[in-house]
Amino acid sequence: MEIKILAPLWGHEHVDITVFCHEIKKAGYDGIDTWIPENPAVQRQLFDALQKEELVLVSHQHQAHGVDFDAFKESFRHYLEFSAQGEPILINSHTGKDYFSLRQNLELIDIAAEFSSKNGLVVAHETHRGRVGFHPGVMQDYFDAREDLMITADLSHWVCVSESFLENFQSPLEQAIARTRHIHARVGFEEGPQIPDPRAPEWKYALDHFLGWWDRMVEQRRRAGAKLLTFTTEFGPPPYLPKIPFKNEPVADQFEINVFMKDLLRQRYGYLVR
Repeated sequence: MEIKILAPLWGHEHVDITVFCHEIKKAGYDGIDTWIPENPAVQRQLFDALQKEELVLVSHQHQAHGVDFDAFKESFRHYLEFSAQGEPILINSHTGKDYFSLRQNLELIDIAAEFSSKNGLVVAHETHRGRVGFHPGVMQDYFDAREDLMITADLSHWVCVSESFLENFQSPLEQAIARTRHIHARVGFEEGPQIPDPRAPEWKYALDHFLGWWDRMVEQRRRAGAKLLTFTTEFGPPPYLPKIPFKNEPVADQFEINVFMKDLLRQRYGYLVR
């Protein structure tokens, strides 16, 4: 099984996309995790840069919106189609809302499943605050209802929302490990979705929890005969990244942290897992 590690555009939106793609290639990344630009000129620039640098794309559907469920549903359909541009290997989706009903969110999940069947493109529903997968206990209902529901595992949100390292959520955790198709490699802790710096020894306890979960996800996909598993090093910019009080300066450099995570994952899993 091949392991590919992607960089997030998040936090670097101000950088020319051609320059950013060159920089992440030089840093040793295999691809980019980003939303498809609305501007056709920037969109073309992104696709050209990916081709030139030989980078893969995981597209990010987070734009769906609406004043009510019906409006959101139509927007969701639109942005799934929109996110299929540029030949992504997977669509990572911020699906639904935490205040939609189970029935409503299942309707969105079914729309994504129909889209996947038609296009041959996996839609992985991210375990994200404010969305379908915001809490492990709630997510169990969706796992029970849809056996083909696949996820982007960002367990930093579950750790934050449940204020735990999921000790009391073994069933949804096991389901999440089995259903993971993409991983957002950000480390959370009991009171927040992102530790300040994974290089710091005081945060080793949190990093070790996440590495253990990622180990199991990699092994599960290997045993299932998967050809590819993708990670995104998704440590974000401020306010995810804390700032020093009164100085208004980040406590660390976001890009450096993500490169550290890329190197850590590469050392742990290599390029191929047999």
